Amino acid sequence: MLEEQYLPNILVSHSINSGAPVIYEPNPSHQNLFGRVEYTNVQGSVYTNYRMIRPGALHKANGGYLLLDVDKLIEQPFAWETLKLVLKSGMLKMEIPQHDIGMVNSITLNPQQIPINVKVILLGSRDLYYTLQEYDDEFYELFRVLVDFDHEIPLDKQTLFDFVGRVRSQVTTLGLTEISAKAMYRLVEFSLRLAEHQQRLSARFSEVIELLHEAAYFCRKASTTLLDVVHIETALAAKTHRTGRVSEAVLDDIKQGQILIATDGVDVGKVNGLTVLEVGDCMFGTPARITSTVYAGASGVVDIEREVELGQPIHSKGVLLLTGYLGHKYAQLFPLTLSANIAIEQSYGHIDGDSASLAELIALISALTKIPCRQDLAITGSINQYGQVQSVGGVNEKIEGFFRLCQHRELTGNQGVIIPKSNQVNLMLDKEVLAAVKNGKFHIYVVETVEQALEILMNKDVGKLNSKGRYPKGSINYMAVSSLLNIANIVGGGDDE
Repeated sequence: MLEEQYLPNILVSHSINSGAPVIYEPNPSHQNLFGRVEYTNVQGSVYTNYRMIRPGALHKANGGYLLLDVDKLIEQPFAWETLKLVLKSGMLKMEIPQHDIGMVNSITLNPQQIPINVKVILLGSRDLYYTLQEYDDEFYELFRVLVDFDHEIPLDKQTLFDFVGRVRSQVTTLGLTEISAKAMYRLVEFSLRLAEHQQRLSARFSEVIELLHEAAYFCRKASTTLLDVVHIETALAAKTHRTGRVSEAVLDDIKQGQILIATDGVDVGKVNGLTVLEVGDCMFGTPARITSTVYAGASGVVDIEREVELGQPIHSKGVLLLTGYLGHKYAQLFPLTLSANIAIEQSYGHIDGDSASLAELIALISALTKIPCRQDLAITGSINQYGQVQSVGGVNEKIEGFFRLCQHRELTGNQGVIIPKSNQVNLMLDKEVLAAVKNGKFHIYVVETVEQALEILMNKDVGKLNSKGRYPKGSINYMAVSSLLNIANIVGGGDDE
């Protein structure tokens, strides 16, 4: 009984010269942060005393640093508001928040409040930071220092040295003796591919470590302690096999003719676009047929995806830009009057992004001029109203998706893809694609303008304005202006009557 009355209850203790405490609380509930009073049962009654007071993370971090995941913190009842109160007042009082809302009626201990001197570091996404800053007026006053980490790291001597050192350390931890130079080069290549940039490493180093763990399994399976490039390639192939069910199903549908994609010949108003799909952590590219029809009328360019509410805002914006380009390029001397439909064929889900706008414009011009487009080429890129081609995302996956289809149908030496020139720095392609390009079996064209893309796809001179403001006869631009003028005359004549 004397123990219960006189022995001290040490909440927190620090050894001499231990430095400032750094505490990470993975589950920032109210009790885990601010402490709690425990109870026991004595002869059917609830009983507590001062020796049953338990510390929270703030007590342990007092005089040092407390690290919290902000997304978990704001989900906990009462925790966020109480933490702000503690930081503003500099005093920590152990309270049960349920008392305030009448959920607990029993008498409990009321420990004296203690001074708190702690730096709180919140970990979370930048979106959450800006959301809290917008909706909570006190947030910026209490958390003034923002440290925003990039997803990519510039590739230079120092970062490469750090990357290699970290990999070697991880290899030793896995119980392996060495990693070959080729394997290290492949890991750097893998990180560059994650960042989708030839001069930037990915900051997601955990994915490199995960690949190392999988490669180490195949290394041990081969009864060797030297991690070679073959083990990494095997691990990557195994991951592709595990996560590739959807991409293989789409490719099978194209092979069997369920999804119509041509990889040879020419056709009017039809262009192979390049799309990218993301399913979980699996990202893959697949070609999609983009078609257009043009006829006399005044409805303008109609985006079928938008009309049926499958096209998301950015995709719809890309299609609306087509009208701006047509008007600026061809309709300076007469009103832009036409009716046209554009559709991404056999797509039954929501479509977002403007990376198909270049393909859609070329399909529209092909339908307008009746000039056929090459079907052995696929194209990606977004455009502005002045016909400049802009960069897009997922360019590696898009190219590889079309390459796999062409490879299945046998490479003819004419097949290839057209991408924006600004995406050239993002190319980190699979070795099979690189080998095919090197041997002239597959081609990658880069373009800066719509006119460059038109010449490649239509095998025809695009035509430049002469001193009289006219395009050369037989050129693509001449045919486009003639068709638009004919439609304007038909529609205008009909109105006069």
